[in-house]
Amino acid sequence: MNDMHPSEAAERIDRPHINMPRINMPRINMPRINMMVAAVVALLIAVIVLAVIVAHRFVEDERARGTQAWQTRLGIVADSRTAAANAWFDQNFATLRELAENASLQLYLTELLQGDGERTAVTDEPAQSSYLRNLLVATADRSGFVPPPSSGEVAANVEKVGVAGLGLVDAAARPIIATPGMPPMNDRIRRAVARSLDGNPAIIDMHMGASGLPTIGFVLPVFAVQGDRAQGIGAVVGLRVVDRSFFDLLVQPGETTETSETYLVRKNDITVEYLSILADGTPPLRRALAVDTPDLAAVFAMDKPGGFAIKRNYAGEHVLVTSRPIAAAPWVLVRTISRDEALAAADTRLRNLFVVFVLIIAATSCALFAVWRHGSSLRVAEAVDKYRVTSERFENITKFMRVVTNGQPTQIVAIDGDGRYTFANDRAAEIAGIAAEDMIGKTMAGVIGPTTANIYTAINEAVLKRFEETDDADACRETHIHSFPADPAKGSAEACRPQVIKSEHIPLRGDRDYPPAVLMVLDDITELASERQKSESMLNKLIDTLVSVVDRRDPYAAHHSLRVAEVSRSVAADMGAPKTDVSTVDISGRLMNLGKVYIPADVLTRNADLTDDERAQISAIHDVSADLLRDVPFDLPVVDTIRHLPEWWDGSGPLGLRGEQIMRTARVLAVTNAFVAMISGRAYRKAMTFEQAADILLEQAGSKFDRRVVVALINYVENRGGGSKWSDFVKTRDDVLDPEQTGPLHAPEDGSRPQSNPIT
Repeated sequence: MNDMHPSEAAERIDRPHINMPRINMPRINMPRINMMVAAVVALLIAVIVLAVIVAHRFVEDERARGTQAWQTRLGIVADSRTAAANAWFDQNFATLRELAENASLQLYLTELLQGDGERTAVTDEPAQSSYLRNLLVATADRSGFVPPPSSGEVAANVEKVGVAGLGLVDAAARPIIATPGMPPMNDRIRRAVARSLDGNPAIIDMHMGASGLPTIGFVLPVFAVQGDRAQGIGAVVGLRVVDRSFFDLLVQPGETTETSETYLVRKNDITVEYLSILADGTPPLRRALAVDTPDLAAVFAMDKPGGFAIKRNYAGEHVLVTSRPIAAAPWVLVRTISRDEALAAADTRLRNLFVVFVLIIAATSCALFAVWRHGSSLRVAEAVDKYRVTSERFENITKFMRVVTNGQPTQIVAIDGDGRYTFANDRAAEIAGIAAEDMIGKTMAGVIGPTTANIYTAINEAVLKRFEETDDADACRETHIHSFPADPAKGSAEACRPQVIKSEHIPLRGDRDYPPAVLMVLDDITELASERQKSESMLNKLIDTLVSVVDRRDPYAAHHSLRVAEVSRSVAADMGAPKTDVSTVDISGRLMNLGKVYIPADVLTRNADLTDDERAQISAIHDVSADLLRDVPFDLPVVDTIRHLPEWWDGSGPLGLRGEQIMRTARVLAVTNAFVAMISGRAYRKAMTFEQAADILLEQAGSKFDRRVVVALINYVENRGGGSKWSDFVKTRDDVLDPEQTGPLHAPEDGSRPQSNPIT
């Protein structure tokens, strides 16, 4: 019996139904009504009235609980939409920060400041200003600081009004360089620039732009290359149209309600301005209401960010409302839902429940009166005996369930739709630190804490909702892995290690007496997760050992594989690749040259020309590496990545794969492998500079290499700190190849030796 899975036991055992039998008493003569009868009738009436009051209070408590549940749901959505809006602001500031920290831009403004604002004092000013203008235009096109597409024809002789763009101003807020669509300077922009020159980012709050569209601006100070970082020498200004893509961030994915709405508001003196598109179709910045409007939801949201109440929205309808402040702007995000929709189901259910309570009370009262009037001690005894038998039967089934579940090493509990325990085995009670009987009726939040309970409750609600729609328990059961912080009350060894729990959630059918519930099987797999981490650590150590073996055979290419893996990880992560791809390029980069163990050491270190056979051996290194690793049970496509590594984008590689047919991880490795090879010294040539290597990669992007990977690598080197991060790849200036003594440069055909040009 102990080998039976608890979920199977739960499916085989039906919950018993305890039904009170009908009580038929023998007819007796009615005694004459006296004072005792009147007292009993009065007492019965008092009991009925008290029961109705208790039922009404219970219904009101349930309604309050339903309202509180909506507070949690609205708060979760408000938090997620606030995070999305804040991320949008951070993304725009990040775009301007890239420009403000550009060395060329800082140098230009520094020279301009030293020349008292005279452009003629700037070294090679036309070239520098042309470069900065191109930089602003490219950044604006990439990041959305451009005017929206024109929807109609414009007369050729009519000058277009600036709508959006990027611009550069000096310390006196005078425009220097701007993109074509940048609006002219005005007081609003000058005030923001003045604030930013004190060293802090500034925002140009949302307003109606010249095009009649909502417009917002961002300003970041530019500091001198060397000098005081508290005072800017100029500023980067960005203005953009707040288009539909931003307002779509306010829409909750998977929204199922009809009247839920999320919008943005701000206070403007005595009015509340609605900044986003409203549910009734009102465009942004087209509606404003007085702050003294009675019970206005937006006013409550601004006065008490994070609060919850029932107020009236801009249309005068009663809504449940909560709010969150926007960190980067003086805005408040408001989340509402119509009270009628939110509480309709609860009101109907509670109204029906109240009616049922009243009917039950009435029926019970009638039954009690009938029993008092026509009761028979024999019938009552028979009913009690049947109830005892049924109770014993239910107790036996409960004991059987406990025998089955207590024999399991896992926690097994049943949770109803309100998050309360209806069953718990001894293991669950032991973990909770209370008796199993005491857990029944308590909430998960009260037993295991609100943080853990919220995680399980969200899963259970989804399981029950899907089960209600499909009625298929097997299809609705879910398995999850959770990692929780370690319990400080445990030993020191365990306190440092997070607890990993595997949870199974199995829906249970309800019946007339019991609502649907979820059977949860909780298994502590912390040790298993720890062993997995140890295995991964052992694999990494084994890989490092193999890499060191290869490095010893080719001292000129020592650390090449590790450097390729490092550069590949950075580039893949910067491109937004999945974590599995980042791990794949890391392991593949370290193991790609494993095939060198079959090549004689003198061939690897020779600085003279190689024979054709020796070239063939070197060209086949990656295939040999893939063959050596093909039986290793990697969880990632390491072997296929190494085998695709020699392929070129134009299909001229050994397997003839081209373009997207080549694995993305292999395309990243191909670029980084060539890059590291070029900037590293070899027995047959000196190292190239980063600029020389970048020129070669750009020359062959689209033919041998994926252009997107090449651009991502160069961007990381120039703008993400890659140049300083990998500067030690070239040890000294004497190791760098002189481009004037080399002739044309070409990328190497493989990661270790060129096919033609001795420069590479």
